[in-house]
Order: sequence, then C-alpha cells, then structure tokens
Amino acid sequence: MLTLAPALTAQRAELERVIKRTVLRNGLEVIAVENHGIPIATVELNVKNGAFTQRPEFEGLAHMYEHMFFKASKAYPNAEAFGQRAAELGARYNGTTQEERVNYYLSLPSDSVRGGMRLIAEAAWGPLFLPNELAQEKEVVLGEYDRNEASPGFEITQQMNAALYPNSTSRKNTIGNRDILRTVTPEKMRFIQSRYYVPNNMALIVTGDINPAAIFAYADSLLGGWDRGPDPFVLDPVPLIPPLRGATAVIAEAEVGAVTVLIQWQGPSVRRDRASTYAADVFSDALNTKGSRFQRLLTDSGLWTAVGVNYYTLDQVGPITISGQTTPERLKPALTALWAEIARLDDPGYFTAIELESVKALRGTDNQFGIEKTSELTHTIGFWWAVADLDYFLGYVDNMARQTPADLQRYAAKFIVGKPSVTGVLISPSDRAKLKLTDADVTGPVKGVRVTP
Repeated sequence: MLTLAPALTAQRAELERVIKRTVLRNGLEVIAVENHGIPIATVELNVKNGAFTQRPEFEGLAHMYEHMFFKASKAYPNAEAFGQRAAELGARYNGTTQEERVNYYLSLPSDSVRGGMRLIAEAAWGPLFLPNELAQEKEVVLGEYDRNEASPGFEITQQMNAALYPNSTSRKNTIGNRDILRTVTPEKMRFIQSRYYVPNNMALIVTGDINPAAIFAYADSLLGGWDRGPDPFVLDPVPLIPPLRGATAVIAEAEVGAVTVLIQWQGPSVRRDRASTYAADVFSDALNTKGSRFQRLLTDSGLWTAVGVNYYTLDQVGPITISGQTTPERLKPALTALWAEIARLDDPGYFTAIELESVKALRGTDNQFGIEKTSELTHTIGFWWAVADLDYFLGYVDNMARQTPADLQRYAAKFIVGKPSVTGVLISPSDRAKLKLTDADVTGPVKGVRVTP
C-alpha cells in the first residue's frame, strides 16, 4: 500500500519554519519568507476586495481600482513618475483582481526591497484618481471587456454565472458590467479606497533574499502609523449566496466545431466547511487521473474527447465544475453516460484507499515544488490569506493527506449527486438545429426538487 512520505504529511512544521508573520498595531499583517537562492525579492500587497464586495452599482469597479493603483498618488504626480521610480529600483510590477482578493506585486533586486515596500505603500495610502488617468484607464478596461466578449465562451460563462449564483451575479463578476464601467468616477474609487483599502484589511508579503526581522521592523516604521479603519465587512456584510432550487440549462450558440459542456454545482465555503474543501480537491484529482474508472468510462470509450473535474476554493461557495468536449453526433449519448456516472459518485467503493494515496502524494509533491519558488509562493500565500486564512494554507497538505474514500463519498453526496446544478452547452446553431437540442436533453436529475425549465 502506498503511503505519503513523512515530509509531505508534516509539511505544516516546515512551512511554519520558513514563513514568518507579525501583525502591526493597526491590524496590517506582514508575512515574510526568506530564501537566499538568488538576489531577488517579491513585494506583494493583498486586499480583501474583489468581485465579492460588489453591489450591482459597483460591478467591475474592484477591477477598475486595480488598474488605477499604479497611477498618480501623493508621492508621484502621474503614472509616468511612478513608472520611472519603479525603473530606478529595477522593479517589474503588476496586479490582479479575483473574486475574493486583489493583489499588487513587484519583483526587484533584493538590495532595493525597502524601496519596493515604500513604492507599494505610497500607491496604497495616497492615490489621487486623476480624472484624465481614470478616463484613459476606463478605455483600457472596456477594451479588455470587448476582447473577452469576442471569445466564444464569454456568453455561456456569463449566463452560467448568473444561473449558478442567483441574485448575486455582481459578486462573482470580476471583469464587470460595461454600463457600470462607463459610469466610473473618482468618487466611486475613493469610496472603495475608504471602505476596503485600510491596513486591517490588508496583508503585505515579502519573499526572497530578505531578512524577516528587518522586513518587520521596516514595515512597522513605514506603515505602522497608518490609521486603522472600520471593519469593512461589519459596515457592509457580504450576503450569503442563495442556494439553487433546481436544474437549469444554458445553451449558447456560436460557430464552433466541437461541443463544449459545463456542469456546475455550488460547492463548499472554505470558511464554513473546511473539511469538504480538502475532500473536494482529492475527489477532483482522483477523477482526473488517467486510468480512473471515471476516465475509462467517459474518455477511453470515445464518448468524450476530454472530461475534467475541478473545485475552485472560495469563501463564497466556489463552483464545482465538470467540463468536457465531444462531437455533435455523440453529444446526447455522451451526456447520458456522464449523468449516469455522476449518479454513482457517492457509491461506497467508488474510490479505493490505494488510488487516493497516489493522488494525495502527487498533490503534496506539487505543493512542495510551489513552495520552493518564492515568487509563486508569494501569490499563493496572498490568495489563501484572503479567501480563508494563513492557517488554512499551513495545514493544507496535512489535512488533504487525511482524506479517505468515505470523506469523498460524503462530499459527493452533499454537493453533487442529485443536487441542483447548471448545465451549459456551447454548440453551433446548425448542430443544435440538427439535434433538436432542448434544455431537457442536457439537465440532470435533482433529488426531491422540481426541475425548472
């Protein structure tokens, strides 16, 4: 019987040895990871902001704020001056907006790390939101929206998001709403700043060729005097995502050759049901493994070109997704076989302890490789700090390694088998007409729930 290597089952101890953290008096968390392999450092600021904080009138403005971060501030009169200072430090910088965090980061020579920390701090506490820069960046974001919209998968993704998260679409839409993006004003940017860009809603992460004690001391002198703000989630609590009540189909038409199918369920919340998130990852890996029963019956049979399973870990019920591609003529029998196999996923004995050990060992090894590359580790720590907490990341491999076939069976029964879902199909208009494809052809069974048309 395969067993996880001791190094993988005790990874928390190793992480706690290399990841140091402190909390400043204003609530700002500072995390440092020391690695002297190369003379490079990464400085990253994470903010608990993103799509999940967006009421409908702010849909997409967390993303707009990210675009305005490296612009004019009290320290720099315009974006060009900011860029010039970054160049002097030898820094490359960028930012991303996700559902439950926004991060800003720069990589630079380690002897410039103090300058990089100051550069990030100045952008965070003193943005000016100049009207001319905002107008220019608005066009950049609208152009990004247009490019996304031109993709064949954009429409189905948007429609499925709306169906999977009823009355909560704005809280899952990172790219935004074109009409809302057009209405952006400096006042709306300042509202986001005052509500979410406060030190007690942020984490500063510095990794690489650094001295953690020196990083903590400088962070305190640089940022410790920044006034703590009200808790943004006490001022404006994020409402719970309403549960699905039935099975819904989304059929989108585009000039495509193959047929793409997406089936989604509302998954667990990492803050309210941690145990299920560990089971979800092992479950997905086990089904995706070449040679698994799931793959043999669906892809080796030729019904599906490819089928994959994924759970996206979030606090606001991240989605569980089964995605696949097939040909138009095989679509109906492929869906029949897929739904029949989904119905068996909570059967006792569907997973064996032996196959799970190899799956867990592989995920643990992959996680170890990620730890060794500190620039990527910076982003990983920031993500988990925002959507769960640092403790979740520290204990992830150890908790994942404890999952059993019974845990996976409970997870499938709780979230997937017979549960409300959204099924999306992307197909060409001619193929849909030829198949006479209807919503009823693609949705699966829901136990004890009336299926919605």
